[in-house]
Amino acid sequence: MGQLIAVEGLDGAGKNTLVTGLVERWTNAGMRVATFTFPRYGRSTTADIASEALHGSHGDLRDSVYAMALLFALDRADAAAEILAARGDNDIVILDRYVASNAAYNAARLEQDVDGEVVRWVHDLEYGRFGLPVPDRHVLLGVRPEVAMERARSRAAGDASRARDAYERDSDLQLRVDAVYRRLAEIGWTSPWHLYDGEDIDALADRLTR
Repeated sequence: MGQLIAVEGLDGAGKNTLVTGLVERWTNAGMRVATFTFPRYGRSTTADIASEALHGSHGDLRDSVYAMALLFALDRADAAAEILAARGDNDIVILDRYVASNAAYNAARLEQDVDGEVVRWVHDLEYGRFGLPVPDRHVLLGVRPEVAMERARSRAAGDASRARDAYERDSDLQLRVDAVYRRLAEIGWTSPWHLYDGEDIDALADRLTR
């Protein structure tokens, strides 16, 4: 069964760039690699509703921390069978955002730490009730939040289809999310975490497959 690796970080941190680089290196080494990106906008009704809420639709839906968390969790739950099948057919499955993103963003929204109620709720809901597979490793992009936020702003300015949502526009929230992510990494939430701060990507690829 293939190794499951979740890549986490703020919007604008460079997750897609990192995932693309890892896939290239592992594929060139003869490994079979599959990728999933969450939320699955355009493929998942619950993910699309969450996105619409974050851009101002569906009344006060986005005001509810638990309702928004549930929408994103249902998106992943709907993909569980695909993830398990990919894990059986590949050496590595990379998840661009996964359960830890729900823990980090919603703990930050409620101004809780990693030992708060919502982190436990996310864990019990997604790994327990929905039976999502637990990653073997996590990678956290250690880009400073100010840099990530500026990248997200620039990206939105250059592409009207990538307008920032309510979470991305809230700089205080992004700072809190970054802090929760780093605490999740420190405690090794659900599996070992690797902090990627721009080191040689080949070195990271080697570390993740040891």
